[in-house]
Amino acid sequence: MRWGAALGPALLIGVLVTGCGASGADSGSAGPSAGGSASPSPSATPPEQLCSRIVSHWSREALDSDGYGDYQSMGMSNGQYDILREVVDAARAEQERAGRKAAERLVDEEARTRCAKLYRNGNPTGGPWS
Repeated sequence: MRWGAALGPALLIGVLVTGCGASGADSGSAGPSAGGSASPSPSATPPEQLCSRIVSHWSREALDSDGYGDYQSMGMSNGQYDILREVVDAARAEQERAGRKAAERLVDEEARTRCAKLYRNGNPTGGPWS
């Protein structure tokens, strides 16, 4: 009985200790293997899609309030914040004219279009606040 009770924690500790060893430590290299067998990292989301997502999210939040908030607390750049204000102004007018669903469709379409324009040549070049 005692062996069974002690064996579980001992095996767990052994697995944890061996799992903490650095991969490739015996090969003497600090980086990936020279054979190139390391799998590539997942592809990153393009900046225009990230922009569109964040602008759409905060535009919906702003439709329910009177203000916008601070762009930095929203995780936005100045350029993205400019898009947000334009999209919300248009969406508020659309909401009064055609209702909430129409305003949300406009938010998605305008955020996608305006963010694509902002990032058409890659990242904006106006500095980190763009």
